[in-house]
Amino acid sequence: QVQLVESGGGLVQAGGSLRLSCAASGRTFSSYAMGWFRQAPGKEREFVAGISKNGVSTYYKDSVKGRFTISRDNAKNTVYLQKNSLEPEDTAVYYCAADRVQFRGWASRRPDDYNYWGQGTQVTVSS
Repeated sequence: QVQLVESGGGLVQAGGSLRLSCAASGRTFSSYAMGWFRQAPGKEREFVAGISKNGVSTYYKDSVKGRFTISRDNAKNTVYLQKNSLEPEDTAVYYCAADRVQFRGWASRRPDDYNYWGQGTQVTVSS
């Protein structure tokens, strides 16, 4: 059983920064792509960023490109999301997720391609 535990959420003013962490356990972390998703009240869960299993390839939602950076440390079984220049529109619960397919060469943007999810961490950006 895979466990994903997020941390690092909180309240921040617009223009500020936060770094989310997601610690994984239960299977070979380095064999799976990872993703970050978010869900705002009344909205569907949406892809934010993804990273390939070896960290070479990264993918972003257009609205966060240049502001967010996804990275991973396979030695620590952890994936990160550095968020800079935060905007009120970034307010949401953020979830990390692990790919259901081992050795996939890229990170999918589709929630259905991920079968393990963290509990979520709230990020609130005040204007």
